[in-house]
Amino acid sequence: MPSLAQMTGSLHIHNFYIAKLKAKQEQLFDSDPDLAMLLDNVAAILSEHAVMLAEDIADIEDNGT
Repeated sequence: MPSLAQMTGSLHIHNFYIAKLKAKQEQLFDSDPDLAMLLDNVAAILSEHAVMLAEDIADIEDNGT
């Protein structure tokens, strides 16, 4: 099981890349809509994983472990 610090770091990395993907997706929307849609899908998957990480972090913090 990863430590709380590792999980928190992973969450920050997820959020960083989600923001990067969304910014690039907006740039490509007119010129390459297929790639923009792909980037949007990847961002959505990362967002789902980030939500699960955040929930796991909250559970660990609540349990004091």
